Amino acid sequence: MNKFSLLSLLMFVISVTAFFVMRGPDGDIYLTILILSTLSVIGLLFATFSKQLLWMIFGIAVNLIPLIVALLLLFAMGISEP
Repeated sequence: MNKFSLLSLLMFVISVTAFFVMRGPDGDIYLTILILSTLSVIGLLFATFSKQLLWMIFGIAVNLIPLIVALLLLFAMGISEP
């Protein structure tokens, strides 16, 4: 495991932590979407910079999860607005 794969996994942990911290009835959903997508894209970049194939695949798979959640939240906000 090199430093880029470790940073990729760290971006996933930070995005999951940010999601749980920023949720709730008074949470800003657009800020949550922005933070989740930004951290996921950075994590995907770190995963692609990793030279080991196993950690590259694992980092990409793990960092796609918050990106998909952010996309679903964006779709939900688009549907709910008149």
